[in-house]
Amino acid sequence: MSVTLTPADRLNAIEPILDEVYGPRQLNPDRDPVSTLVSTILSQNTSDTNTARSFRSLRNRFPTWNDVVGANPEDVIDAIRSGGLANRKGPRIQAALEEIEDRYGTFTLDNLATMPIDAARAELVSIDGVGPKTAACVLLFSMGLPAMPVDTHVHRVATRVGLIEPGATANAAHAKLESLIGDNADRVYRLHVEIIAHGRAVCQARRPRCEICPLRSHCEYATSREN
Repeated sequence: MSVTLTPADRLNAIEPILDEVYGPRQLNPDRDPVSTLVSTILSQNTSDTNTARSFRSLRNRFPTWNDVVGANPEDVIDAIRSGGLANRKGPRIQAALEEIEDRYGTFTLDNLATMPIDAARAELVSIDGVGPKTAACVLLFSMGLPAMPVDTHVHRVATRVGLIEPGATANAAHAKLESLIGDNADRVYRLHVEIIAHGRAVCQARRPRCEICPLRSHCEYATSREN
């Protein structure tokens, strides 16, 4: 008789394997929240290398956030073109920065660190252009709060393993994974980074390498392919 594993069972089974293969990783929340917010917007649908390149280009062209807000939109788009989707990301960045200044009188989100995490998240996602992933990145990477950013790699691996339901929305995926992982920010960060590494190296979108996957005995997707 087969035993049905719960998502919590699967997480507990794969966590030490991920730690051994890809870890350990240490959380070091030392980046200012506004920079994290802008960088995360730039990271959408592109590589880490292109994200870093476009962020550097933006800051070199516009040394202050006030410079970005006051710039011609076409100049901002040109500055971040190396990151891809610049026509979409440029206006989002300018709108988000303008809204932050309007709300808080300056370009800072430091006040959110003293709020309960759900209140801080709600404040962030109410900013134009900020979704659940961007909010979670700000909370985790800049404030050290236990918010789980769910990018395409995390969503794909979590779905295949059986941690979240197939077709789960971004909001549902964030909520489910955070409830599974708990409120230890170091654990959240470690799993976030390790799952991304696994998604890039093994559990790829088009051709998952199940035959070499160290998680395969705990993975719904791999098991279904064997049957």
